[in-house]
Amino acid sequence: QVRLMESGGGSVQVGGALRLSCTASGDIDLFNCMAWYRQAPGKQREGVASLGIGDWPVIADSVHGRFTISKDRAKNTLYLQMNNLRPDDSAMYYCAAPDFGDYCGVDVPDNVNWGRGTQVTVSS
Repeated sequence: QVRLMESGGGSVQVGGALRLSCTASGDIDLFNCMAWYRQAPGKQREGVASLGIGDWPVIADSVHGRFTISKDRAKNTLYLQMNNLRPDDSAMYYCAAPDFGDYCGVDVPDNVNWGRGTQVTVSS
């Protein structure tokens, strides 16, 4: 079983940037879909960005134009570049490889063993 580990979170000021990494213990090309999610205290987990077959990205409206998703196959790592951060981006960020068949969106999957995540805090 391939495991995913998130890293790269931190505390930044409004307008700052962070790059999150999701490193897999195996070949990420085994996954049809990889995605980033986030959950703020008291809120439901939401999808942020996904990368599916053909590396076609899907970006949630709330972060469109500010976040980009990419992968480095040589490093078996998925990235989330977050620019122009806002306080409402503060959350725990998680990555996952949901099994939606050929579909890959920002829907939150039901059957995922979520990792520890990485905390992002944006202060004004």
